[in-house]
Amino acid sequence: MTGEGWTQAVRRQLGLGRVLPLGGAADGAWVTESAVDGALRRMAERVPGVRLGPVRIAPAAPGEASVAAVPSPPSALPPGPLRIVAEFSAVAGDPLPAAADRLRAALSEAADGLGLVTDGVDLKVTALLDTAEEGGEDGRSRPHTPPAEQPAEQSTEQAASDSDEARAERAALAVPGVAWLTGVLGRAVHIEQRPATGSLPRRHARVELATDHGHRALDVALAVRAAVGTALPDHPSVAVLVTDVR
Repeated sequence: MTGEGWTQAVRRQLGLGRVLPLGGAADGAWVTESAVDGALRRMAERVPGVRLGPVRIAPAAPGEASVAAVPSPPSALPPGPLRIVAEFSAVAGDPLPAAADRLRAALSEAADGLGLVTDGVDLKVTALLDTAEEGGEDGRSRPHTPPAEQPAEQSTEQAASDSDEARAERAALAVPGVAWLTGVLGRAVHIEQRPATGSLPRRHARVELATDHGHRALDVALAVRAAVGTALPDHPSVAVLVTDVR
């Protein structure tokens, strides 16, 4: 199995799904599909008369993707607009267009609240619900979100050394909105040496984290990129992967 195939297999096993672009090409941020799915479902639970089913998020125009300003996580999708495609059930008797409009607005709001660039939400009604079944979600369709591996307080204790990884961890954990560092694909901070390419630094850091409630995931990621880049003496390029949104 190739390295990329192995990475994809691990992601499927952990229930992470695809690694989606967060923001635009210059933002250097990505988010797992499972994290986005959870945020969408939490918003859908507030919509009366509907139950959200399977959700898929994919590039809206694969041929028009941009080149990221920094190296991306392994097999991550390139920056570009995304389209949300979802199935839902609605309460019998409630006009389906109105129910779809409410759900579409909620999903769009959740995506915007994360910082996803989307160009629309496609919905398909698959069943009608009795009034007693109103609302909620179809629990069978929600991907598993793996537990966080490095809570903030634990990571702080582990970062007692003066290694570059430790400095990067401390800098990331100091950013408001960072709940903890996750490291579900390996270490929470991964620093690698890269060939010199144009104006990019020789080293590149990838930081994996969970964001806290009340903070926009893209804003947190941008702040972490700036903090980690400043904390290391050679100011490497930095990418952020959000693996959980609380």
